Amino acid sequence: MLSHMDLSASLIVDRAGLDGLLGALAARGYRTIGPVVRDGAVVQRQVSSTGDLPQGWHDEQAPGHYRLHHDDDSSLFAWAVGPESPKSEFYPARSLVWRTSSTGDVVTLEQPQQESAPAALIGSRPCELAAMRVLDRVFAGGEIPDPCYRDRREGSFVVVAECGTPAATCFCTSMGTGPGVEDGYDLALTELTSPDGPRYLVRVGSARGAEVIAEMGGSPAQPADFASRDAVLENAARRIERKLDAGNVRQLLASNLEHPRWDDVASRCLACGNCTLVCPTCFCGAVSDTTTVDGAVERHRRWDTCFDLAHSLVHTGPVRATTWSRYRQWLTHKLSTWHDQFGTSGCVGCGRCIAWCPVGIDITVEVAAIAASDGAVPVHIESGGDRS
Repeated sequence: MLSHMDLSASLIVDRAGLDGLLGALAARGYRTIGPVVRDGAVVQRQVSSTGDLPQGWHDEQAPGHYRLHHDDDSSLFAWAVGPESPKSEFYPARSLVWRTSSTGDVVTLEQPQQESAPAALIGSRPCELAAMRVLDRVFAGGEIPDPCYRDRREGSFVVVAECGTPAATCFCTSMGTGPGVEDGYDLALTELTSPDGPRYLVRVGSARGAEVIAEMGGSPAQPADFASRDAVLENAARRIERKLDAGNVRQLLASNLEHPRWDDVASRCLACGNCTLVCPTCFCGAVSDTTTVDGAVERHRRWDTCFDLAHSLVHTGPVRATTWSRYRQWLTHKLSTWHDQFGTSGCVGCGRCIAWCPVGIDITVEVAAIAASDGAVPVHIESGGDRS
């Protein structure tokens, strides 16, 4: 059984209670960002009521495959994950780093302030909360935190929706990131079924969450409601069939830098970078400067990908000139050397890279193939060279 907080800190609400939640957050000045259906996918957009949420929508995912279908039911969170994640809210795909202005001989450097209201994320999944923690280590965990990320993240409010309907591409159970969550959120929702339609168990995870839940209405949660939550999460965990040996993969990849499987996957990989774009933790970026005729300069940061040939460009050419070396860099960083940098894995098991790969490359299959024929001479990551 899962551990539970004090029952007095939890409520059972209906859909009207969720509307009350959105209203309470909006009244506090938050932009309420939640799941909506756009262009055949569940994406993140501003929402004002539960009428904006994906009622009755369900996803079907497989390697290289993502489809939505609609049923005549009242569920709001009966889907897994879409192509977008909270990363884009805290680490935008393009952002202004600084600008300069000139007055005579005086040049002034200005760092932009956060222009929009803080975000309240509605319906983020437990694996996405884990991804936020990973990015917190990357952007805010060092001696000099990234100001753009820090300002957006510190002011945010997170309402997690526990996952009762994982996709076939999910492997969060292997990574310890789902389908349930016990801490790190402001409020946590679990969608429970009943003859009268979905009900929602709402648990408090912060002082701010306690203030907001007081305005939602509803009734105190009972032991039976927590038992229903356990059943939802246990059923979701049973449905997750993909596995990855998270305990051994770090050393496995470090010891197989010359494994022939890298050639095999390179023959299929398009080096398109889709996996890095949909990944909720990939953080590679590039900067560009633009100058106006009056001498003002702006520096922008944008997402980049280690699959781009120019990403490793130095004065003599790219360090990783082949698809073989770029795919190996991505996977070994994600699952192995990320531990050395940040003390954790860079993967949360959301399965996005599997579903959104145009040729259906599955990282759990690639790791399993290397493990099945593990016989290479161990090579330290820092001394392993790339072929070109």
